[in-house]
Amino acid sequence: MAVHNITADAEGFTCNAYLVTGESPTLVDAGAMPGVETVVSEFVDDVERVVLTHQHSDHVGELDAVLDAFDADLYAYADHPDRTHELADGDTVTMGDEAFDVVYTPGHADDHVSFVSDTTLFSGDVVVYNDGAFEDGSFGRTDMPGQSRERLIESLETLLARLPASVEAMYAGHGDPFYADEESVRDVIERALSRAERREPKY
Repeated sequence: MAVHNITADAEGFTCNAYLVTGESPTLVDAGAMPGVETVVSEFVDDVERVVLTHQHSDHVGELDAVLDAFDADLYAYADHPDRTHELADGDTVTMGDEAFDVVYTPGHADDHVSFVSDTTLFSGDVVVYNDGAFEDGSFGRTDMPGQSRERLIESLETLLARLPASVEAMYAGHGDPFYADEESVRDVIERALSRAERREPKY
């Protein structure tokens, strides 16, 4: 299984949209970069499914273009006109060559989910490695309507409780990916949690 950030060269604001290749080619979020479907086609001929961490505009801006280009199923927690599969906490979704557990992680968004396998975490915006506010462990903003710092803190605690010790890589909706070396993915999430618990403005 390989993971490609297909919005890495975007000039405008977008999330990181990840193409997971392997037996079941899957796109984690569609991003908001025009032409994203063309970049995807440079890696694969087909996409089996698009899975959404949440439906903020920077994550779904080019979703229609992706679905038009590929006859892909759409997996989402919240309702969407093109949704073919409703995600729920505890579900399992195959991406690439691995099975991922769905973990409901609201706070940044009411419909936010993360995806965890034995080796990999797709964390969306609930936890990121770096984002300009914090290095080595940050968290999604919670200062806009419908967001909740308290709920995000609970989600980080849930994620830690359900994170296998074998997870070696974290791919977040913004910032750089993280690969375990001297520190683990758990270390990054715990640092993000401690910062969120200060309840100070992020920016």
